[in-house]
Amino acid sequence: MTAESHEDRSGDETPWRRARAQALVEDLANPTLDDDVEHHLRRVLRLEKGAAVCAYDGAGSWSLGTLGDGPELEDPSPPQFTSAPSARLTVGFAALKGSRTELVVQKLTELGVDRIWILRTRRGVVRWDADRSERQVARLGRVASESCAQCRRLRIPDVQVMSFADAVAAGAVLADAGGRPLRREDRTVLVGPEGGWDDEERMAADSVVLGENVLRAETAAIVAGSSMAQLRLGLR
Repeated sequence: MTAESHEDRSGDETPWRRARAQALVEDLANPTLDDDVEHHLRRVLRLEKGAAVCAYDGAGSWSLGTLGDGPELEDPSPPQFTSAPSARLTVGFAALKGSRTELVVQKLTELGVDRIWILRTRRGVVRWDADRSERQVARLGRVASESCAQCRRLRIPDVQVMSFADAVAAGAVLADAGGRPLRREDRTVLVGPEGGWDDEERMAADSVVLGENVLRAETAAIVAGSSMAQLRLGLR
């Protein structure tokens, strides 16, 4: 890749998205693809030698290089840094059965949510002990990382387990029927389990309504992320 091909185009605020693919690497000064990522680029995406690849560190820094014969990207550009949005968005939701928790993490990542909290709530059906929480958070972190590469996002959202009390203390609002409309200043929305909030939880924070109908838990979490993202962009 030539130096000219690395140069930003006038008015292009996301030059890394011009690459054919995006890959998480440990060292941007020497961007090297791990085995799984290299397999995905060559065998799944079927990229050929010379294809432009954006290497990123998951924290806002990135570099453009080209796919070579081996795992090292060739002719990497000097690393650049892209600032995060000034307002951080958070969605918390109770763990869901099956693969739905993974689906929500995937979609919230695509929407640009910065922090994803898996809530411990009183009526939550899925309950993780300490060991399982650690394993699940690691797994969901990988889901978020893969989603970042797919949607060309430079920052991997922070995924962690959070108690309901700590989430409310951080200034959250609750998604609940009968609440007020979501506002631009609402940056953290909590979505209850399939059984809903109990009376004490419902009284702990202000509530916001996300739609006309009763939404499934996974739908409500995705709608919350989408609505806040649009408000942050000034689209609503």
